Amino acid sequence: MPTVELGILLPALLAGLLICATHVPLGIVVLRRGIVFIDIAIAQIAGVGVIAADFFGWEASGYAVQVSALGSALTGALLLTWTEHRWPDIQEGIIGTVFVLAATLQILLLAGNPHAGEYLKDMLVGQILWVDYGTLGVIAALSAFVLGAWFGIGAARLKRLGFYLLFGVSVTASVQVVGVYLVFSTLIIPALAARNAGRAQLPVAYAVGALGYLSGLVLSVLTDLPTGALIVWTMAVSGIIVASLVRTNRLAMAR
Repeated sequence: MPTVELGILLPALLAGLLICATHVPLGIVVLRRGIVFIDIAIAQIAGVGVIAADFFGWEASGYAVQVSALGSALTGALLLTWTEHRWPDIQEGIIGTVFVLAATLQILLLAGNPHAGEYLKDMLVGQILWVDYGTLGVIAALSAFVLGAWFGIGAARLKRLGFYLLFGVSVTASVQVVGVYLVFSTLIIPALAARNAGRAQLPVAYAVGALGYLSGLVLSVLTDLPTGALIVWTMAVSGIIVASLVRTNRLAMAR
């Protein structure tokens, strides 16, 4: 593989693996609790923060954008924590409504922007191939914080509020790099594929996520197809294959 392509693929792969590191365990809990749309809702809210920063003329690569995105995501997380406590029976419907409101607010904020289409595309499919080592440092720091809280404090001890806040922190950086579609896919597809893996659920889910990113990035370079969309598909195919292998293994052990 040419050096120039390896120079692009390596930081992109590292970004994907860092995002997997935090999103996979969160996704397992999301699937277990039946709130599968929380990820795209908070991702869209974080996206509103990014677009709002541009709307107010803040520098695209400055800290103000990150503060805006993080503040928006944490506000959304706090809102959904309150609604789950207040109306737990309709939480999934509330999450869906928040997602639609955030998505349409992005459109309203970009109404006068001549590059609105490009902004929305980037928010959906991301720009993982163009991630640099500075961005990787930010993602690594956030991942270390989230994983330290998740495995150090313990998922069970974080309670509802801690879970939503960690979710908001995780999504803030990832949605700007990989987009809403891959945020959702990284959270849900590995968790779905590994749901019957028993005690091996987490490592199996990590394997699905890593395989999806690696194969998608390589195929994107070979085919020149959009990277984010292609990774979603390779992750889905990886998930189907792994889920089939897990099922076959369980049936063999049951005999």
